[in-house]
Amino acid sequence: MSTIDDLLAAARARLRRLEPAEAAAALADGARLVDIRPGWQRLDEGTVPGALVIERNHLEWRLDPASDARVAEVTDHDQQWIVLCSEGYTSSLAAAALQDLGLHRATDVVGGFRAWAAAGLDTAPGSDDRPEYARP
Repeated sequence: MSTIDDLLAAARARLRRLEPAEAAAALADGARLVDIRPGWQRLDEGTVPGALVIERNHLEWRLDPASDARVAEVTDHDQQWIVLCSEGYTSSLAAAALQDLGLHRATDVVGGFRAWAAAGLDTAPGSDDRPEYARP
């Protein structure tokens, strides 16, 4: 039987996780940042301008290039997706799940949004607005 710590370690063993500054540089080179935090966390903590908001429970359907429910930003399996959560735990599991879908360049931010903000990178006031794909 595995524990969540085992699952997290296995996920991280196959990721090349990015420090916040590395993630920001990758974004400047064309990677896409996807914020998987629920609305209440985005409202409490803040947001990253330009991040695509896809809450965790919709992530695989919205980023799978073969899914009818994918978002318009998805082009192919070679895109680099950088997953962001609050502290960098859930994002590791989510990035590994994206790799399982063939998104081989998926990874996450070490320390999540909190580390991003602490590094002095661009943030904006929090919002719990519905993600674009979920608007009526």
